[in-house]
Amino acid sequence: MKTRPDRADPDLLDEYDFAQGERGRYARRYANGTNLILLAPDVAERFPDSESVNAALRFLIEIARRAEKQS
Repeated sequence: MKTRPDRADPDLLDEYDFAQGERGRYARRYANGTNLILLAPDVAERFPDSESVNAALRFLIEIARRAEKQS
């Protein structure tokens, strides 16, 4: 296999030619529809997916609303 000396990363194969690529082409679209939050490992163990996290947070919001109404 022939390697190109002008390539910055020797791990990239010749098939990975990004010369005509456009940096950040989809970044704005991706950022508009994405809100990533990193959970601590101990919390992530208790919630297998985003639906369970959302359900728990909605439940907590409802409890907080009820507590506000009572005070």
